[in-house]
Amino acid sequence: MLKVIEKTKLWFTLSTIIIVVGLGFIIVRGLNFGIDFRGGTNVVVELGENFNKPEADEIVKDIVPDAVTNEIDNTQYEIKAKDLDSTKVSEVFKALQEKYTLEDSALISQDEIGASVGKELTKNSIVALLVACVAMLVYIAFRFEMNYGIASVIALLHDVLITISVYAIFDIPVNTPFIAAILTIVGYSINDTIVIFDRIRENLKNMRRVSSTEVANKSITQTMSRSINTTLTTLITIIAVNIFVPTVREFSFPLIIGIAAGAYSSIFIASPVWVMLKDKKVKKSKAEIA
Repeated sequence: MLKVIEKTKLWFTLSTIIIVVGLGFIIVRGLNFGIDFRGGTNVVVELGENFNKPEADEIVKDIVPDAVTNEIDNTQYEIKAKDLDSTKVSEVFKALQEKYTLEDSALISQDEIGASVGKELTKNSIVALLVACVAMLVYIAFRFEMNYGIASVIALLHDVLITISVYAIFDIPVNTPFIAAILTIVGYSINDTIVIFDRIRENLKNMRRVSSTEVANKSITQTMSRSINTTLTTLITIIAVNIFVPTVREFSFPLIIGIAAGAYSSIFIASPVWVMLKDKKVKKSKAEIA
């Protein structure tokens, strides 16, 4: 039987170090918010079916180094940047025209994204995350009990903070796909946690005279292979998508971090937190009886 709960301080310390370092980078440097949050210019060019995105990226980033690019429907090329004024748009389009022999009509759209949109997006993202966490807490507290719900939400917040910390440490741009990925991570991570908690609840019925630590360790041991296999299968798929489908990397990359963090937190964060809350409740009950 695995001795996971006995090493709770180690698991908590590892996560705390990453989160504290990430928060330090956020305080000192801030998150690298992309155009979706800071505002800027969005340009879409019709390049045709045979254009090569890495080649087009090289042309664009020689002129606008901070540009974020995407491929749309295999033929359209999207360029986003904060400092992309009309002069630079003309320069970029002229370079693409020469490379791909384009007509003037190939410049499909040129739109300004206001910073106020980014502020509203940030606010809505935080609200969406809070609503998701509260809904999870209510659902798990109803299905199990409050201790399970609190432990689950702490694990979910851990996953979100780890993902944000990685982005802060490596200064990776944060755009709208990142928000979608965070909400997906929250939904995915809770499944792993529920599987372990469901086994803990079953084992509690048959192991009434043993400590909560032993119950948790046995439950983790019984579900460990399932958790690892499920996570690896998912990660292999998402990593493949991240490598071979560049257009969704802004969504798939945070998913890789979050799903790995979710598998870790379900075993090494949620379960130890549940044991701590359970033991505290037992001590309180004994004190009241005494």
